[in-house]
Amino acid sequence: MSQAKTNARKCAVQALYQWQMSGDSLSRIETYFLEEEHLKGAQKSYFSEIFHGVPKQLDIVDAALAGFVDRPIEKIDPVERAILRIGAYELIYRLETPFKVIINEAVNLAKCFGAEGSHKYVNGILDKVSQTQRAVEIAAKQKQGLPKV
Repeated sequence: MSQAKTNARKCAVQALYQWQMSGDSLSRIETYFLEEEHLKGAQKSYFSEIFHGVPKQLDIVDAALAGFVDRPIEKIDPVERAILRIGAYELIYRLETPFKVIINEAVNLAKCFGAEGSHKYVNGILDKVSQTQRAVEIAAKQKQGLPKV
């Protein structure tokens, strides 16, 4: 995966965290990120898609996570919640990106921004989400003799 997309995800975590915590408008938060040059080195269009896509599809994204989390989504740590939502969004809507890449990127985000050990939680949840959202992709890999995850 490109470094520019990785950087876009990092900015999206921070922006979604800010949105969750402040309740500020998406446009105001996005403007802040653009004006303060936080998106330097990031694929701006990817950041924008994720940052606007998660709130726009929040019910679908949270429903994809709900069956696998151990508590109500709103009770999950806000950083982990933002990472899980980005991962679930990508698993649902970015079918051209392999599920393993999405999970790996989310794990790395959790290692960067989350609490100690949060990457294990994120990995476990998104692995389960991928099995429902990407069942065809996983089955094709298994048919080729490749390990599931």
